[in-house]
This record gives sequence, structure tokens and C-alpha cells, in this order.
Amino acid sequence: MAVAVARSRRGLKRLVVGRPRGAAAVRGRRRRFVPGLLIMGVPLVLALAGPLFAGDAGPRGTSLTAGGGHLLGTDFTGRDVVRQILLGGRSVVLVAVAATALAYLVALPVGFVCALTRRAWLEELVMRPLDILLSVPSLLMILLVAAVLEPGPAGLALLVALVAIPDAARIVRAAGAEAASRPAVEALRMQGESWARMAFGYVGRSVLRTLAADVGVRLTGAVYLVATAAFLGVGVAPDAADWAVMVDRNRTGLFVQPWAAVVPALLIVALTMGGNLLVDAALARGNPEEESR
Repeated sequence: MAVAVARSRRGLKRLVVGRPRGAAAVRGRRRRFVPGLLIMGVPLVLALAGPLFAGDAGPRGTSLTAGGGHLLGTDFTGRDVVRQILLGGRSVVLVAVAATALAYLVALPVGFVCALTRRAWLEELVMRPLDILLSVPSLLMILLVAAVLEPGPAGLALLVALVAIPDAARIVRAAGAEAASRPAVEALRMQGESWARMAFGYVGRSVLRTLAADVGVRLTGAVYLVATAAFLGVGVAPDAADWAVMVDRNRTGLFVQPWAAVVPALLIVALTMGGNLLVDAALARGNPEEESR
């Protein structure tokens, strides 16, 4: 009887002591998302909700001047910098997100086909053309195509997705090859399961952490390409309300009126940095070793 009571007391003590540890772990996991949300939240809110609060253009001021009712001064053409910032983020964010989604819409089935196939010729047939695209610098390909087609925002999203597909497909294939060689996949084949169930139901879930990390890197690369293309005048008008265009057009007056170039540049940096921090936090949430730190 005494032994049973002692055991029950020890079990009750572990239960009581374990509760705050569990609550602390949950709070720790939530705190991991705070830096990414704070950093990414500002440019994301400005990009998505900014046009709703931009208001009318109003009279233009003198080029690259502060004051006169303009909180951050005016840009190179006398337009209010605050209004241009509110209007200039939506194109960067939407084009980058759309390009990343389109790239993975193609890369996932292509990579899983190569990972699950038993025919070497099929893998060679699919991957070798992608290797050719991979050998061409991304920005160079965008500029070459843009010189002929002059794409708008939708065309720029397609171009950025096109240059991202080869690398993304190789990541998916490399990550899925190990999972596709497991006995569980062979058992699914013997049970007559469909290819989609094997690819997305088992292999896809097995490599989810790797793909989530790659999505964060891919989104950052897409923002970089979209901003660089806009900086070079591809996909947007030279005087468009766009963060990257603002950096390009106002850099000549950087020491006279820095806000017109520095603020949109910082917003682009915050967008990419915050996105990577959120992905890191999401990955650490599923890692017991990271959660225990």
C-alpha cells in the first residue's frame, strides 16, 4: 500500500510539474513567430491595405522637397512619398507570391514524377530540359524575354515563375527521392494506390519541412527578382507607384531627400527578412529539439 501511495504521489508531482513546462513550451513556440510577424507585418499591411488609405493625389510639390503638407517630402516628380509608399507595395507582393505559387504548381508534380518513376529515361527526359533553363542566369532570361514581349505584372509573374521552376523541381526531386525509396511506398504500390496518393499523400508529407524551408527561400528570391526587374523598368511603367521603381528613380537625390528611396528599400528588406523568420519559426515548431531550447 505504501509503495502504491508513493508511486501515485510521484506521478501526481510529475503531472503538476509538467503543466507549467507545457504551457511555457507553448508560449515559447508562439514567441518564435513574434519577430517575423512584427517585421513582415508592416510592409505586408502597407502593401495590401495601403491603396485603401492613399486618397487623392492632390497638387504636386517641388521635386525632392520636404514639408508643404508632405510628411516624408516628395519624390523626383513632386508626388507625395507617403502616398507612393501606400500604393507601391501591392504589385511587388502579389507578383512575388503569384510567381512562387506558379513555380511550385509545376515543380511539385514534375519533381514527384522523377522521384517516383522507375524509368531512368523518363527522368532524363524531364530533368535535362530544366537543366538547360537552370544554366541561364535568371535576370538575363527575364531581360531577354522582356525585350521582345514587354510583359505587364501578370507576364512578369510568369517569367519569374519560369526561371524558378528548374531549381524548385530539383529540390522537390532530391527531397522526394529518399522518401520514395522507402518500403512504405512499395507497400502502397502493391495495394494499388494511385500515383497522387503516393506522391502527395506520403512522399509530400515526408518532405514537407524541406519544402517549407525552400518556399521561404524561393519567395525571397521572387521578391528580389520582381524588385530588380521593376528597378530596371521591366513589367512596370517608369513612373509607376512601385517600391522598387521608387528606389531607382529617387536614388539620384538620396542626400537631398533620402526618404523617397530609403523607406521603400527598407520595406522590401523587411518583407523578405520577416518571411524567412516566419518559415524558420514554423519549422522549429515541428522540431522537438528546437522547441526544447
